[in-house]
Amino acid sequence: MSRQASTLITGASGEMGHGLIERLIARSDRPVITIDLNPLAPALARMVRKEFTGSVLDSQLLDRINAEYEVDQVFHLAALLSTRSEFSPALAHKVNVEGTLNMLEFAQKEGESHGRPVVFFYPSSIAAYGLPDLAAKAAAGKVAEDVFTRPTTMYGANKLYCEHLGRYYDRHFKQLAADSRSGKVDFRCIRFPGLISAVTVPSGGTSDYAPEMIHAAAQGKPYACFVRPDTRIPFMAMPDAIDAILRLVDAPKPKLTRTEYNIGAFSPTTAEVEKVARAAFPGASITTAVDAKRQAIVDSWPADVDDGAARRDWGHAPKYGFDTAFGEYLIPTIRARY
Repeated sequence: MSRQASTLITGASGEMGHGLIERLIARSDRPVITIDLNPLAPALARMVRKEFTGSVLDSQLLDRINAEYEVDQVFHLAALLSTRSEFSPALAHKVNVEGTLNMLEFAQKEGESHGRPVVFFYPSSIAAYGLPDLAAKAAAGKVAEDVFTRPTTMYGANKLYCEHLGRYYDRHFKQLAADSRSGKVDFRCIRFPGLISAVTVPSGGTSDYAPEMIHAAAQGKPYACFVRPDTRIPFMAMPDAIDAILRLVDAPKPKLTRTEYNIGAFSPTTAEVEKVARAAFPGASITTAVDAKRQAIVDSWPADVDDGAARRDWGHAPKYGFDTAFGEYLIPTIRARY
């Protein structure tokens, strides 16, 4: 049992959890506990105070953690990703929505128990958007947080609803109760663009065509890209995503003007990514085999996002642009991997 202020990470063995654990451990001696359906890699497991193998849908597990630990920081990363969510929408709702509701309830109980707000970080996605057609996408330019929020995917609908749930727990929880209980959850959310990691292999996101292309080229494997060469959406290198999470979590609450924030870094076309892959790996075998259904989903996402609020409120400032993300981070790291 630990009554020391602790951090809980759900979905800790995924791409984002991997980087987050390393950064959190490097910057403080605060205990980190994790929940994931899969065991952590041994090197990661050694870093954390306690690893729970289980589900965010397991209320008994959450009650146990609530009883044993004093959690005042939650990074809720557990989710069913976009492609799988389309094949299993009911399961996606259960994991992505009911799981998030369970974690918000957990945070509320923790906040009421130890008497201070629980900072609750939630990763949303550009999948929360739904632009009606390519003409609207081209005309929209950089899309702000409060427009075009009509997602066409189960994953996007789950993410958008959970943004609203988080705002409710933060600002309006049980607003008709005699004694106010809101303010126990300090909800902070980033709508991420497509994330590209050199360290972990892509795992089922609809934006994964960019990292898949690089990983395949590095291994000398043929890759058939499932979107058109002119397809454009925003991307970000994983280290910048981790930086953004920590900047947002560290920001003083009074400086935050909203609960959910866009962030961006660079917004290449698929053809531009392919050009970089071919330059780095001259023998790369890259073709295009458009999957009309997945193409339609990517076409409904913005070509770029307006992240002015994140830059003003908490200093979002990605280190990697398109050239440096590929030239200094992705290509060298992936080349070394294979």
